[in-house]
Amino acid sequence: GSRAFDPVPSFAGGASRGMRRPPRLARRAERCYAAPSMSGHVAERTVRIKNSAGLHARPCHAFVTVATAHKASLRVQSGGSEVDGKSILSLMTLGAPVEAELRLRAEGEDAQALVDALVALVESGFGELD
Repeated sequence: GSRAFDPVPSFAGGASRGMRRPPRLARRAERCYAAPSMSGHVAERTVRIKNSAGLHARPCHAFVTVATAHKASLRVQSGGSEVDGKSILSLMTLGAPVEAELRLRAEGEDAQALVDALVALVESGFGELD
C-alpha cells in the first residue's frame, strides 16, 4: 500500500513511539532565536565601525562567528533598524557604512563577555585596517 506523504521525518527508533524530530532548519532556528535567559545578565555598548568598507560579508561573518560562540542572545541596532546579531543575513541588511554606530545588546549568562569580544572585533576594523 501507499503511505501518505509526511513532511516531518521521523527519526530512527522514534517512529514506533510516535516521536517526531523537527526539520533541521526548524531546530537551528530554535537555537538561534530562543528567548533570552531570565538570568538578568544584560550588557549594552555602542561601537563605531572603523573599516573603510563598512559592514559587508567578511566582517559580518567574523561578527557572527564570535557571537555564536557565546550563549547570550544578541540584538544589534544601526540606522534605525534592529536585527538578530547571530544571523549573518540580518546583519548584512543593516548596510552599516564606515563611521556608522552599532548598538549591541546581549542578554544571558555570558552577555558581558560577548559584548566585550564584539567591541574588540569592531574596534580592530575586523582586521581590515591598513
